[in-house]
Amino acid sequence: MKNTKLNTTFGLTSDLNTRLYRCIFFIKRANEIKKTMSIVQVSHFSKYYGNLKAVDDLSFEIEEREIFGMLGPNGAGKTTTVETLEGLRKPDAGEIFIDGHSVLTNPDAIKPIIGVQLQANAFYPKMKVEEAINLFRRYYPKSLPAEQILELVSLIEKRRAQVEDLSGGQQQRLAFGLALVNDPKILFLDEPTTGLDPQARRKTWELIQKFRETGKTILLTTHYMEEAQQLCDRVLIIDHGKKLALDSPQSLITKEAGDRHIEFTLTEQVPQEKFRTLPYISKMWRNGNRFIFQTDVPDKLVVALIRYADEQNIEIRDLHIQRPTLEDVFISYTGRTLRE
Repeated sequence: MKNTKLNTTFGLTSDLNTRLYRCIFFIKRANEIKKTMSIVQVSHFSKYYGNLKAVDDLSFEIEEREIFGMLGPNGAGKTTTVETLEGLRKPDAGEIFIDGHSVLTNPDAIKPIIGVQLQANAFYPKMKVEEAINLFRRYYPKSLPAEQILELVSLIEKRRAQVEDLSGGQQQRLAFGLALVNDPKILFLDEPTTGLDPQARRKTWELIQKFRETGKTILLTTHYMEEAQQLCDRVLIIDHGKKLALDSPQSLITKEAGDRHIEFTLTEQVPQEKFRTLPYISKMWRNGNRFIFQTDVPDKLVVALIRYADEQNIEIRDLHIQRPTLEDVFISYTGRTLRE
């Protein structure tokens, strides 16, 4: 009988030991790849409606357990992008993968792993809260218990209340509950705090952060820049279907709107050209008697402004220095023109 040398580490033959090392290597490598793989991958996505290009060669990725914000003016292409990610529309060009599944070739595989909360909800007014949740639970082969969903959205005490008797904030929390019925990996939240009072909005923010803590990935669209700045790990700004910027809110603020703003009001109408000779101004905006100057040396500009106003006999009120915000970044990319 052939004498086989044993490996003292595992007590196995060298051949078996080599195989074991290879298995361990590939398992570790697969886990590393899985950890770094984005749960949403959008590559060169375009969508057309006739001659209108609603989305134009858009690419981005969303990491697992990330709160990802999508920002843009009305008509920027946000809704088309989100509806395509949800499998409701087909891309005309490019590729979209959700948790490894292709939206183009396998949209049915996406439905069990996503939850969608719409901006506008239509509930049966006489239906009770728990009845609405149980109705939605029947649409899925696997679902969370109604009790657990009610706990997640803080509606236990309203479980037997009719939908028509809920406040706006409570109805929005019910919409969250319905989106959580199938215990999705990814939540799509479309302007979740529109129309809510400040208290209800803050409660909604707490819920969104709570959802992320349970391991969910969240894609959020909103017109509230403060909301995006508070909640999102990264934000994507799009306009006319194109990607304009993608980074964390703080990084965008630092890079794109690092200068501070000096805001003040005049007691009478003064032409904007009156201030063109002032130094230290990088940008200037006016709205009636309200002026905004952008500068990287606010102290020097304030001194120059006060001296100039005194020389020209101009009375200034409500002068203050304001730090830049995500809203400043958004406006710098998309402009100040109102869009319907």
